[in-house]
Amino acid sequence: MKKVMVIGLDCAAPQLVFDAWRDELPNLSALMEKGVWGKLRSTDPPITVPAWMSMLTSKSPGRLGFYGLRNRADYSYAKMSIPNSAQVKEPTVWEILSKAGKKCIVLGVPQTYPPKPLNGYLVSCFLTPSTKSDFTYPKEFKAEVEQVTEGYILDCDNFRTDDKDRILDQIFAMTDKRFRLARHCLQTKEWDFFMMVEMGTDRIHHGFWKYMDTTHLKHEPGNAYQDAIKRYYKFCDERVGELVKLAGDDTTILIVSDHGARKMDGGICINEWLIKEGYLTLKQMPKEPAPVEKCDVDWEKTRAWGSGGYYARLMINVKGREPQGTVEPGEEYEAFRRELITKLEALPNHEGKPMLTKVVRPEDVYAECRNIPPDLFVYFDDLNWRSVGSIGTGELYTFENDTGPDDANHDWHGIFIMHRPTDETSTERTDLNIKDVAPTILHHIENAIPEDMEGKVIS
Repeated sequence: MKKVMVIGLDCAAPQLVFDAWRDELPNLSALMEKGVWGKLRSTDPPITVPAWMSMLTSKSPGRLGFYGLRNRADYSYAKMSIPNSAQVKEPTVWEILSKAGKKCIVLGVPQTYPPKPLNGYLVSCFLTPSTKSDFTYPKEFKAEVEQVTEGYILDCDNFRTDDKDRILDQIFAMTDKRFRLARHCLQTKEWDFFMMVEMGTDRIHHGFWKYMDTTHLKHEPGNAYQDAIKRYYKFCDERVGELVKLAGDDTTILIVSDHGARKMDGGICINEWLIKEGYLTLKQMPKEPAPVEKCDVDWEKTRAWGSGGYYARLMINVKGREPQGTVEPGEEYEAFRRELITKLEALPNHEGKPMLTKVVRPEDVYAECRNIPPDLFVYFDDLNWRSVGSIGTGELYTFENDTGPDDANHDWHGIFIMHRPTDETSTERTDLNIKDVAPTILHHIENAIPEDMEGKVIS
């Protein structure tokens, strides 16, 4: 029987794996030398949620119905929700395989909390409230997980911090425990499909990118953390090699990331811009910077508001949709969106130079938009800048993040490496999409592929 092993490294960057450090990552390089590899186009937006679920269902974020880590729960002005496994209505690869009688092991895949039943074992993800929660399937597997890892770590505590020694130690410890658990499962459980996702790659990028990247605005030559990310990548490469040795000769191996990473030059205070342009009106300014949900907004005089994050989500105050809507649906709504797109794409940077800002209407990238998408996505300077949602900063451009120190933004492409038992040559591909991964897994495990999957098999 054919087997498939998937090792996910959240946010792993192709420019580091494929270019800068390829010669120093012998296990990943060996898979590339006898396999298919290339940059993997992520979702719109390129964010952990929804990217992993898009990968593993072969459905777009629009079809899944979530557009980031925080989504509008209804058309009120403040109620938001964080997606969980119960909101995933499309079948994942392990659910499809479980129904076919295949045995599955799933460790740390984002948006698997609370755990759903499967034919095998599951440990949920960084969105789990704490290890006091029931974070495994079956429930009794939790005791084994805790014993094997000597205290499992779901995620890093406050990875946006100036306490770099603490967070660096925790990233390495978390990763060591996850791979230790993976080795244990591979050696003690029956499996046809194995998948794990490590979040440390994402956390170390956000915490340490400026120390590595000499082009970063805040880079300091000769700093103490200059090699931190490289050391971590080499650490992960060694542990990937250990799993590959346990995979067996009949196993197809995939190494994937949900998106990439790049330096972050600064932040655009989206709500400050909306106030300046007359689109967002407050009854009074907050005494200190605060999110729009906590500000005294005059909704009867407001046409749009936005949120922060690695991209901006713009919401329009539509009559008959929002409680105190001001923009007529139909032609007025569309004309207003065109106006916002034109102005935002023309916005220069802090030096007055053009930015490569891209503003997207959700219906232009998704065939279907379930639940409540933003009215516009804004990718400032093609993701070189992030969106800062706080009001009260008093400035449009900022070089401090309102949620804590953060050096990196997400990038459009993650990594894809596939080694099959019969591969003897290296093939680089330039046409890979994140939705291709699920049908590829099913193909190589010799399982039927649902007709409604949106991706194609990578051969």
